Amino acid sequence: MKQAKGPEFIRFFRPILELLLESGGTGTPSEIVDRSLEIAKVSESEQEAVNKNGQSRVKNQVHWARQYLVWGGYLDSSKRGVWSLTDKGRSADVTKLNPLELFKSFQTTLAGAKQGKKQDVPSADEPLPNDIELQDHRTRLLELIRSLSPDGFERLSQRLLRESGFQHVTVTGKAGDGGIDGIGTLQVNPFVSFNVLFQCKRYQGTVTPSQVRDFRGAMMGRADKGIIITTGTFTLEAKKEARRDGVPPIELVDGDVLVDMFERLELGLIPKRTYDIDERFFDDYRK
Repeated sequence: MKQAKGPEFIRFFRPILELLLESGGTGTPSEIVDRSLEIAKVSESEQEAVNKNGQSRVKNQVHWARQYLVWGGYLDSSKRGVWSLTDKGRSADVTKLNPLELFKSFQTTLAGAKQGKKQDVPSADEPLPNDIELQDHRTRLLELIRSLSPDGFERLSQRLLRESGFQHVTVTGKAGDGGIDGIGTLQVNPFVSFNVLFQCKRYQGTVTPSQVRDFRGAMMGRADKGIIITTGTFTLEAKKEARRDGVPPIELVDGDVLVDMFERLELGLIPKRTYDIDERFFDDYRK
């Protein structure tokens, strides 16, 4: 893309604002990112591209667009789990928004804050500036998991499923079994349980809809539900295929969700506590 048109991520300014306005001002990152890709008509081939850390380049662009909207005062800079509009974002006329002009205004504001220093345009391979430490441990965890042997990743997935409440989790380890790596039982209550087949994809890349269909074909008649666990990502079409009506549902666990689960379970991670300074708290004491 030519530099005169601005960086690629500015195409997501409008979709992010539109979606948050439609959803009452807040939304989870996953739903806003996926819907932004749909609105921007991002191709499957572009969704399959990853950066040097194995993360989706185009999804990273959506996060960079969100970061600039935070810097511009349109989005709140609070918790990672929810994206939310500020009063400025709620009152924005999205129909008249010019992404390039908005980006230029952000650049001017940031340059002023940095006393005239030019703000470099970020690359899709760069981590978010306010999230470097967080991304660092998440990236290193994914790299560590990807470095495991196929058998090691299957056994790690077995442990993860057990920690998540599954019972009788068995790794089959059979070659030529249609991509099925194991089976487990999810006990919903004393009267209801489900047999679940799972597949483990330990690689740096994107799972396509055809791979989801192949896994579903292998599990037909053998289980009520399926799970695909990958250290990579899923395309939008793969997600649609997993939720398609009239066929057994398949749950998708990508690299980000996988790390979220390790964090929530504190599995293989040692938690630590840190603080950010609330500069506004001290404003009254500076007078």
